[in-house]
Amino acid sequence: MRNFALTASVSFSTLLFPLSAIAEQDRQQSTQSARPQVQVAFVLDTTGSMSGLIEGAKQKIWSITNTILDVNPDADISMALIGYRDRGDEYVVKPFHMTRDVQGLYSELRRFTADGGGDTPESVNEALEAAVRGQDWTEGDNVRRIIFLVGDAPPHMDYQNAPRYAEVISAAREKGIIVNTIQAGDDPETREYWQEIARLGGGQYHPIPQDGGQIVQIQTPYDQQINDVQRRIDDTIVPYGTTHAQEAVREKVAERADAPASVRADNSSFYAKRGGGEAVTGGSDLVADIESGSVSLDAVPEAELSPELRGIAAGERDAFVRQKQDERKVLEAEMADLVGKRDDFIKQESTASTGGDSFDNTVRSLLRDQLG
Repeated sequence: MRNFALTASVSFSTLLFPLSAIAEQDRQQSTQSARPQVQVAFVLDTTGSMSGLIEGAKQKIWSITNTILDVNPDADISMALIGYRDRGDEYVVKPFHMTRDVQGLYSELRRFTADGGGDTPESVNEALEAAVRGQDWTEGDNVRRIIFLVGDAPPHMDYQNAPRYAEVISAAREKGIIVNTIQAGDDPETREYWQEIARLGGGQYHPIPQDGGQIVQIQTPYDQQINDVQRRIDDTIVPYGTTHAQEAVREKVAERADAPASVRADNSSFYAKRGGGEAVTGGSDLVADIESGSVSLDAVPEAELSPELRGIAAGERDAFVRQKQDERKVLEAEMADLVGKRDDFIKQESTASTGGDSFDNTVRSLLRDQLG
């Protein structure tokens, strides 16, 4: 029999509200932004039966973010990720805070593995609580807020002193959050709950195959060129800040280079469409931050400069950074042209049945409908 006891030393509020300095910076940036904002949270069952869908999500997350930009080209995008399992598993809820650092969130998604489970119900209520009340949703009329609940098992309604989805979703609607449900598999009890949750949340219910459906990756004649240009753009990145911040930038670049070719091309498309001179999200790239005006080179302590900029004269540093900025601008123009050609090719090759009722097709369809 599974042990459903929660470890007493772990505070449930700690699980729900993990704020970081980066998340706080994101909140301040979003508050100051006049651009239309799109905030999306994925609430994802990560128990063993969801392994196929999770692996597919890792491949298509950039395709999904590109859909947001296709519908709202000027959108300031923030995303959150809440993995959940059940009491007695490695974790009940594993949340990653709402952030503009989509590249960082992608890194966390890549680390998710499917495990645990056992009995059919899972901690859906706690996961919804973490998504609705545990995230820093921005207020205002210029913000679109959407949750995708993705799983194959119903909520535990027998846990004492646990949140209940009806009350949590009521709070979501007060915040202006749409709650969609995507059911993996065909469990009838899950279907009943998922349909009700979507109805209460003002969203839509969609069933998909247990494994997430067929993941279709359209190879294009431009993918290799895009990946070559991206490598050259990555060479213009100049990390700065604390040792941890600089290492985080390098890890993002390494993870991008390690991804499958089509995923890398989708990733590059996102940055080309997003614009703003970014090569990674989350900051700590001196070239992008100087270009945006958020930092000046002479204001960065020498100890927080990358190794190639330490111990050289100020004029040499300026020349080094300006060269990287000039290189990036040329490469970004080349990338934008390639991404446009790739998009045209994909549109011609795609058909209405491509991918069918797969996870990514379903999410992209709902985003077009709810953001259009």
